[in-house]
Amino acid sequence: MKYINNYLTYTDFTDIIFNGQKIGISTEVQERVEKSFHFLKDFSTNKIIYGVNTGFGPMAQYRIEDQNTRQLQYNLIRSHSTGTGNPLAVQFVKAAMLARLNSMSLGNSGVHPSVIHLIKEFLNRDITPLIFEHGSVGASGDLVQLAHLALTLIGEGEVWYKGERRKTQDVLKAEGLQPINVEIREGLALMNGTSVMTGIGAVNVRQAERLLQLMIEVSSIINEIVEAYDDHLSDELNRVKLHKGQQYVALKMREIISDSKLIRKRAEHLYSGENQEEVFKDKVQEYYSLRCVPQILGPVYETIRNAGNVIENEFNSANDNPIIDVASGNVYHGGNFHGDYVALEMDKLKIAITKLTMLAERQLNYLLNSKINEILPPFVNLGKLGFNFGMQGAQFTATSTTAESQTLSFPMYVHSIPNNNDNQDIVSMGTNAAVIASKVIENAFQVISIELITISQAVDYLNAENKLSASSANLYRQIRAIIPVFSEDAPLYEKIKDVTDFLKNY
Repeated sequence: MKYINNYLTYTDFTDIIFNGQKIGISTEVQERVEKSFHFLKDFSTNKIIYGVNTGFGPMAQYRIEDQNTRQLQYNLIRSHSTGTGNPLAVQFVKAAMLARLNSMSLGNSGVHPSVIHLIKEFLNRDITPLIFEHGSVGASGDLVQLAHLALTLIGEGEVWYKGERRKTQDVLKAEGLQPINVEIREGLALMNGTSVMTGIGAVNVRQAERLLQLMIEVSSIINEIVEAYDDHLSDELNRVKLHKGQQYVALKMREIISDSKLIRKRAEHLYSGENQEEVFKDKVQEYYSLRCVPQILGPVYETIRNAGNVIENEFNSANDNPIIDVASGNVYHGGNFHGDYVALEMDKLKIAITKLTMLAERQLNYLLNSKINEILPPFVNLGKLGFNFGMQGAQFTATSTTAESQTLSFPMYVHSIPNNNDNQDIVSMGTNAAVIASKVIENAFQVISIELITISQAVDYLNAENKLSASSANLYRQIRAIIPVFSEDAPLYEKIKDVTDFLKNY
């Protein structure tokens, strides 16, 4: 069990979301939250505190009478439960809940302890609030999406439970759970934060890491297939370009191909002094999509790492408003709910993953175009040319999907629309950025799936399985376990999905 305590690492976060690790609330957190709650309750007497005894947003100029302050929180939750579009994936919502739980556990939110305990129970019992894609502008927090989370915590709305969409009140009854106690500002504290964009961002980073590892392996195996020279991956070449990402990718590719029987050494073929050809049969240098992989994927690696650091900082931050500081004995009003940090990283991440996808699409095109690879039949067609079609149809899908990601890569970070009677006059659109980044990531898995099926067909055509490196041969065999070698035409859509699902958990 992982206890929520002082700091949640990115590894801890992903273990809970991806591996189902149970969580607990430490005694220290319990005491910290209780202290914050009681401080705010006492401090707010005879003082004007935003969202405690005032209206919200541009309505903050209106005082709320003491007898109505609790109802104010219910009104906020219910009125902002207005999400539309597709439901967010369960994994995204769990990540959002964990991010919100961790933020409120810092003791800067003044919430009743029942809030963190019920979120913990939701996570541990696989009770997942129904939250929709559309609703947040990413400033003043993820108000609409987090309202749907808060709605379930007060026993209303809907949740996913045992694979079904159920009424929250029925699930709470079945699990013997009670709704939270709304006392001072539980509605605002739950809603006024960046936890949805941060949760989606954490999942995106994890999936982007998988994509990068896959593209390093895919790029290695395609270099093997074409019997590329090894010097473009050498330490000597890559260490004089002073970027850690490039050096990392080159190193990983060298490790993968170290026992390959296909990679050639330039010195043995072109530096011997024995070559007297006027026109060289073999390429002196490979196409960029094979030769420049470290230079292309290096920035992707560094972008993913930076995004991971920003996301970790965000889910360990107090990101609501106002901030309760028990140590100084004060309440501070500001804008920690603004999601620009996450928005910018998600935009950078989706651009990087789109470039990764473009690399996969170009490598795929290289394999499918017999005029440029000069070793494979058109479309890696293992049947009768002209009669069968090989991977021709799948290329259309890969090209179309890549093009969609290119369009989706327009940044949300610079796409602010004022709203809320211009109270929110500049916003982050961070949740939109995170959602769109997740779609770009999904597209990348699909394109790489088509590329890997094509690579497997190429390996069989060249009878190269036993010459591949151990790592490449292992990947080839795993793909072949899903889709055996084929020469006759048959629908591929189910197999592409099967390979995509496999790669997501690779």
